[in-house]
Amino acid sequence: MPLHSDLNTAFGEIAAGEQQFQLQNKKLLRVSLAYGPVEAKSGSMVAYQGAATFENKGSGGMGKMLKKATTGEGVSMMHVGGDGEVFIADQAHDIQVMYLENDMISVSGANVLAFSSTIEWDIQRIGGGVAGAMAGGLFNVTLRGSGYVAITTDGPPVMLDVASAPTFGDAQAVVMWTSGVQMQMKTDTTGGIKSLARGGSGETIQMAFGGEGHVLVQPSEGYLGGAGGGGSTGGGLLGALSG
Repeated sequence: MPLHSDLNTAFGEIAAGEQQFQLQNKKLLRVSLAYGPVEAKSGSMVAYQGAATFENKGSGGMGKMLKKATTGEGVSMMHVGGDGEVFIADQAHDIQVMYLENDMISVSGANVLAFSSTIEWDIQRIGGGVAGAMAGGLFNVTLRGSGYVAITTDGPPVMLDVASAPTFGDAQAVVMWTSGVQMQMKTDTTGGIKSLARGGSGETIQMAFGGEGHVLVQPSEGYLGGAGGGGSTGGGLLGALSG
């Protein structure tokens, strides 16, 4: 019997587009495997149609395994291949899709949802000096090459042009920055020793950005973390990948 409801009108599957990554809505990503396999966050599949396959590829090689051991945390990735379409999401967080064309971004592993298998990735230490040590060490994931990338944000983010003005961000709110951007850790002790003794302002460790490019900041310092953010898991501000 027919279903008398507006569910199909309001939430029906969107028409297939001519691209690998397409948003079904702001919290659900539709991936077409007709354009090739992808790497996706383990456990992010919520549905699929066709003959998709899912494979845990391990730690991604000895180099990445050692980096994961050094950083202490990781985000497990799975290889998605076969045919059909896969729908992926992560805790109903907002999803942002971009296409890299022989380009590079630096992004928190905690915010990585999926990327084309044509994209090369690596774990990179980004925090150094006194500020980096105070933050517990900062590690990001570099995604390089040509293909689609999907990242998650805890709410609608803002994209800041670092060339337009001096730009700073909380390490747990910064999600990503583009090639051409330079980042340095900064300690803000404007309040002096007395302020620190009272617990400070909560904004002591900051990221300072310069160069040419953009920084993506989410409106939250929640469990997703930010660029290098470890979220609620502790153990340093980290976003590492182990796919």
